[in-house]
Order: sequence, then C-alpha cells, then structure tokens
Amino acid sequence: MKPNYDVVVIGGGPAGLAAAVEARENGIKDILIIERDIELGGILQQCIHNGFGLFYFKEELTGPEYAQRFINKVNEGGIDTVLDTIVTSITADKNVSIMNTDGKRDIQAKAVILAMGCRERTRGAIAIPGDRPAGVFTAGAAQRYINIEGYMVGKKAVILGSGDIGMIMARRIILEGGEVKAVVARSSFAKGLTRNVVQCLDHYDIPLLLSHNIVEIKGRERVESVVIARTDSRKQVIPGTEKEYDCDTVLLSVGLIPENELSKLAGVELDRKTSGPVVNESMETSVEGIFACGNVVHVHDLVDFVTDESRRAGKNAASYVKGEFNREGEYVYLKTSGGLTYVAPHRFRYSNLPEKLDIFMRVDKVYVDHII
Repeated sequence: MKPNYDVVVIGGGPAGLAAAVEARENGIKDILIIERDIELGGILQQCIHNGFGLFYFKEELTGPEYAQRFINKVNEGGIDTVLDTIVTSITADKNVSIMNTDGKRDIQAKAVILAMGCRERTRGAIAIPGDRPAGVFTAGAAQRYINIEGYMVGKKAVILGSGDIGMIMARRIILEGGEVKAVVARSSFAKGLTRNVVQCLDHYDIPLLLSHNIVEIKGRERVESVVIARTDSRKQVIPGTEKEYDCDTVLLSVGLIPENELSKLAGVELDRKTSGPVVNESMETSVEGIFACGNVVHVHDLVDFVTDESRRAGKNAASYVKGEFNREGEYVYLKTSGGLTYVAPHRFRYSNLPEKLDIFMRVDKVYVDHII
C-alpha cells in the first residue's frame, strides 16, 4: 500500500469492485480498494441463494459466484486491496485516513469513489413496544449467522417487513428445518420483488399479512410471542384486531439506510429522501473528484443495476484523473412530485449524457393505469 493513489475506492462490495475494475479498464493503474471486512465481496458473500446476474451476465449465479467474477478481475488487474481496515475520515481534498491492526495512516487520492453500501434499520429505529428478549435479529444478521457462521437463529419465526431479504430469509428458515408463522407488512403491498413473493413465500405456504404490524414483542429471556394487529390506510393500528402468535424469533426487514457518515465528513451534499449523496449523470457528488455508486447512493433492487451504475462511476473517475472530465453545460435538476418519492441521479447535463442514462425512482404505493 502506497501513500498516494490515482483512485481510492471505499468499500469492497459489488459497487466498489465494479467501479475499481472499470477504472482499471479505462487506463488507471494506481487503484486502492479499502474494505472493512476480512474479505472482498460485501453482502454478496452471505447471499448463497441464486438469482444474481440474470441481467448483467445473462445467467443465474449465487451471490458468492457473482462477487468472485469481479474479485478475479481485481486480482488480474493488479488492483491493490487492504482488508480489515476502516476509513476514519475523508476530506474534500481527497485525503483518506484509515486504521487497522498496523495502525493509522493517511492516503492521498486524485479521485475517490464512495461505495460503502447501506445498513439495516433496527428495532430501535421503528420503536416496537414490549420486552427486550433475545431472539430479535435484523434479517441480514440472521442471514450471516445461518449462511456464514452456521448457527440457526430460531425454530419458530415471525418476520416483520416484506423486503427482499426478509422473504429470502423466510425461505431459508424453512429450508433449515424451522417454521415461519408469518411475514408481516405494514403496507398494503409487498415491498420486495414479485419473484420473491412467489418463490420464497407462495411456494412454501408462508402467510403474508399485508396491512398488519407487530405491536408488541413478549418474552423475558427469549422471545415467546408477538402481538400482531391490522393497520388502516394511514398505517395506524386498528383497535380490536390484535392476535398473538407464538414464536421464539423475530426477524426485521424494515428498510435499509445508506452508510454516509464519511460522505458528511467530506462535505458531500445528501438527499434528505434517500439519505445518499446527490449525484450527477457521471455519478460525481457535489464535491469535485468524489464519486459515489451503489447502495450508498440509493437502495437498489438488483445487484446487476449496482454493477452498471458503479461501472459508470469508475469510468468517470478515470476520466477525471486523466483530465478528460467534461464540465461544460448547465445542469437540469430532476424533481419529484405526486407519487414519486425520489429520483437518482439528481441532475444531469445534456452535453455530458452517455448513450443511455438509467434514471432510478420509487413510488409511494402501487399504481395501475396511472400517470405520475
């Protein structure tokens, strides 16, 4: 590891790997990937189910298989990596401070790519009343315990939230010999992909309780039961609809939050709706020479989309380092209204548009035959 690099990538998950590989393929030789875990690949390493790569590779892969394809390219390209290392700060002039068992040191970059991913919302973030027993996990933590560490988190589970990882973990618990009493969602529709509703819930006869919520967790040492009630159109509990379900485990799949503490330190402007950086068509943030991609910008449904977006960030970071980055033209700002909750990228210049620019957006509910 050297004190100076052309491009420093913070995060060695799918976004960071794709961005680094693309920067290398665009002529940048001095690249460093900083990863806080003990291996590259990020969340993909614990996603041992298939369904990855259908769009990008045009074939079906498991999470580790998808990650390994990019890890191989990182190794083949001679890209430097440092593992088990945290970034403690980053400045607007692209000075990156890191810390690991070897101590603390500073690295100066010409361009930085933020690819820190996102974290799960916890029980504290959603304020479920009740006791504080063992047996309450985020879905991602449970996934790691089962798929990586080899520990079964419980025998009878209730899952709160209809995100993809929650439904995938419902299936995993069944496959490991457990029982899933229900998947509970406050919304009137499943938040995850339709294919996961079918493959993970319908195929295993797991009940999906829409417009419901967990209103209490009971148990002293370990979860003993939960109380579930119906909710109205405003997601408020309807009195008199409460029902108790015996279980020993509660998994939370209640949303993801981009990891942007480092972005704030660098002075990067954040979108209050996504909690991620405001980016342009090149995936550059409000700070010149600092780019962002993947779930640190906004939460993606498919890793294939993360890869495409991250390649764009890597390509443009390379252009920036080589002095070929186009800054001409006025920005067009994309605003949301009606049923749209957010849009990304947030702004673009006609003079710098690629042949195809993917614009991501989310809506606040299901719309049929409706123009937003």
